[in-house]
Amino acid sequence: MRATVMYGAGDVRVENVPDPKIQNSTDAVVRVVRSCVCGSDLWPYGSMPASEEGRRMGHEFLGVVEDVGSDVHGLTSGDLVVAPFVWADNTCDFCREGLQTSCRHGGQWGPNGVDGGQGEAVRVPQAQGTLVKLPVAEDSALLPSLLTLSDVYCTGHHGVVTSRVAPGKSVTVIGDGAVGLCAVLAAKRLGAERIILMGRHTDRTDLGRDFGATDIVPERGEEGVERVRELTGGDGTHAVIEAVGATEAMDTALSIVRHGGVISRLGVAQYTEIPLGFESMMGNITVTGGAAPARAYIEELLPDILDGTVDPGRVFDHTVGFDGVPDGYRAMADRTALKVLIQP
Repeated sequence: MRATVMYGAGDVRVENVPDPKIQNSTDAVVRVVRSCVCGSDLWPYGSMPASEEGRRMGHEFLGVVEDVGSDVHGLTSGDLVVAPFVWADNTCDFCREGLQTSCRHGGQWGPNGVDGGQGEAVRVPQAQGTLVKLPVAEDSALLPSLLTLSDVYCTGHHGVVTSRVAPGKSVTVIGDGAVGLCAVLAAKRLGAERIILMGRHTDRTDLGRDFGATDIVPERGEEGVERVRELTGGDGTHAVIEAVGATEAMDTALSIVRHGGVISRLGVAQYTEIPLGFESMMGNITVTGGAAPARAYIEELLPDILDGTVDPGRVFDHTVGFDGVPDGYRAMADRTALKVLIQP
């Protein structure tokens, strides 16, 4: 089969790799119907050291079950399923606490002989706990939105939940990438009264308004802080969702959160320290967030997609086949695409 392999910064190839097969009784083999490129894939795309072995890519996919191991129950050949961005047994103590990202028997797509999601098929470890069956056909128009349950919509929702967004609250989302836009959508769904989106790409912030943003702040740094303060009477917002992962974004978050407020970290952190000094202590600021346990949220978020209440699949603005995957990476790195859908 064909699959995406990254060999270093800017070096993405689509190559022939061995077809996946059942290796353990808890495995399934899934034929990929839709996959995508994630904003987090751009970090290694910009900085990965050259490698002769390469790295299998992709952690967001949905597809059709082709085979299951003897210990997999509730899934059969022909089922359409979505996979969260980590695999997990969904039964260990961490999973039962809703923290499947810390599953004692789980792992990530790509390393240690596990297939990546940007391929024609995937061997899914811990299939019964990982995969969620979808009640639609594989040609459904809902597939792009259902694919966001792998990562970006659940991740945006995680930021909203961990920052304690609720009816009547105000929230600032820093970053107009797919995760930030999904956080706007999730904040609207949970009743936020004011949603400020900090971003400067008009096509993206226009979608943010459609998703529920009440205010757009294109300024960055001190100018951006001043603008958010101005919009909130000097107080800042109850919640801040940092969906970039850069030091400047975290500095902004600390400068615009209201006293007693919460900052949720969603962007893949490219920093190792947060300046939580006396001022943030006196303001009773909480910093939380982290990798979203997408598997914990899928059943909650699925019905609104099925009935058309929300359409997070609108974050996909560019579609490629496997031959176009390297171009898809370039488009996202050049900011000419928001999020690239891969349709085999």
